[in-house]
Amino acid sequence: MSTQTATPDAPPAPTPPRRAGRRSVPPPGRRGHGITSRVMVNGVLAVVAVYTLMPLTWLLIASTKSYRDLFATNPFSLGDFQFLANLNALLDYNDGVFVRWLLNSLLYTVVASGLSTLISVACGYAFDKYAFRGRERWFGVVLVGVLIPSTVVQLPLYLMASELGLVNTYWAVLIPSLVNPFGVYLARVFSEGYVPGEVLEAARMDGAGEVRTFREVALPMLAPGFVTIFLFSFTANWNNFYGALMMLNDDRLYPVNLGLYMWNQNVYQQPELYPLVIIGSLVAVVPLIVAFLCLQRFWRSGLTAGAVK
Repeated sequence: MSTQTATPDAPPAPTPPRRAGRRSVPPPGRRGHGITSRVMVNGVLAVVAVYTLMPLTWLLIASTKSYRDLFATNPFSLGDFQFLANLNALLDYNDGVFVRWLLNSLLYTVVASGLSTLISVACGYAFDKYAFRGRERWFGVVLVGVLIPSTVVQLPLYLMASELGLVNTYWAVLIPSLVNPFGVYLARVFSEGYVPGEVLEAARMDGAGEVRTFREVALPMLAPGFVTIFLFSFTANWNNFYGALMMLNDDRLYPVNLGLYMWNQNVYQQPELYPLVIIGSLVAVVPLIVAFLCLQRFWRSGLTAGAVK
């Protein structure tokens, strides 16, 4: 009787290692779902972009038309090119009052935004780096100030300015613009993300005082945050319409947005003002575009502060 010895099963062949960088191909159904989602997202973004750019496109086209073509042609079609003539009429009207309004807006915006940003950065730095009694409670008051709409406080500000004799002066617009609760909040966030406490301690050990430490050590580190807060403040002050409307009666002190509003109120009595309002609105947008284009590098880096720790 012959016996046979059972041979063990051969071990399975090893699977070849996957090449580095090789990606697994998703199933056909999932691939189609991803393409559909991408198309939908891009479609929504395209609609939002068109909706956002449509008023500016109309403003660009309308600023090149004469008064007759503004009403005789399609809103998005070109007429006789009268841009330079409209611009000359804008600058010459009423002894160049528009230029004065533009300079007033630059004064209100640049001076107020620069001082407001410096105050906000200093306050945010103090809230972050110094321990003092009631710090969090005071910071809570700042957050409450963020939640209050600016239009709510315009009447109390007007009454205070009237008591001090500041109504119908530059100071009536400049002084309220120096207070920026949202800027203080952002400055504290930037200080937490950009200024290490060890660096400040090293500066103090080298004999630097608190003011010098802030000026020469912390402030350069806060440059992206400073520019970001400045841009937010610049935009808010440039568009500050209601505060100027409450405080000013002399048209020589008007900012450009209030001056254009007054012209627009009189277009029915003076139809020749309508093209001036349109091209004036286009010119009034230019400083904001220039500010964002010049400072966008700092603004982009400042927006990511606190996102990664």
